[in-house]
Amino acid sequence: MSNRLDGKVAIVTGAAAGIGKAIAEGFAREGAKVVVTADHNVDGGTAVADSLGDAGLFVQQNVAEEADWQKVIDATTDKFGHVDIVVNNAGIGGHNGSIEDFSLEDWQKVIDVNLTGNFLGVKHGINAMKANGGKGSIINVSSVAGLRGLPMAAPYSASKGGSRLLTKAAALSVANEGLAIRINSVHPGWVDTAIIPEQVRDAVTKTIPMGHMGQPEDIANMCIFLASDEAAYATGAEFVVDGGQNA
Repeated sequence: MSNRLDGKVAIVTGAAAGIGKAIAEGFAREGAKVVVTADHNVDGGTAVADSLGDAGLFVQQNVAEEADWQKVIDATTDKFGHVDIVVNNAGIGGHNGSIEDFSLEDWQKVIDVNLTGNFLGVKHGINAMKANGGKGSIINVSSVAGLRGLPMAAPYSASKGGSRLLTKAAALSVANEGLAIRINSVHPGWVDTAIIPEQVRDAVTKTIPMGHMGQPEDIANMCIFLASDEAAYATGAEFVVDGGQNA
């Protein structure tokens, strides 16, 4: 631990497993207090927060519900006093299929979690940071699917592409206000988590120039950099972590 986030307070959504869990654990190792949120995997989220000791807190949250965002902000400030970092990591993949076969319900579910959830995290994160001197870091975990279309995952690509431009617009908005709040997006490629089916792993790996999938810690390390003061001049930018697939 090098204490790169010493004294900072972070909220990490969707942190019960996978990339979110790695981000929460990485932040805590760097000295941050971390609020872990999850919606369905309450046991997993609670376990992650408990593993952080006094530096952790779990709050159940549906990121698409504004009242839940206010609940998380209130719980964070009640326990840790302020908010310095928000990582909008929670997301869902939705179904795969031809765009003409998607129902409006399927489309809306993905947009609600992946894009509306990010909007609410940015909105409430900014307001909480304004109360803390108008400084902080917001990180939207998008995807390489937000940089190029996935033909069988139109709602997912649309939501992640929307998150990318939401990031840029919000970063310019707070900069124009003279606030020291930085907003950036991270775009993972294939990351070795439980959500990738075994039957596609070999085929996926062959498409990656570096020859292997990323680890959740690879994304966490990028988020640590963006959350830290080392990234003081980075805002409105996209950081791709994909083993060279989009090179």
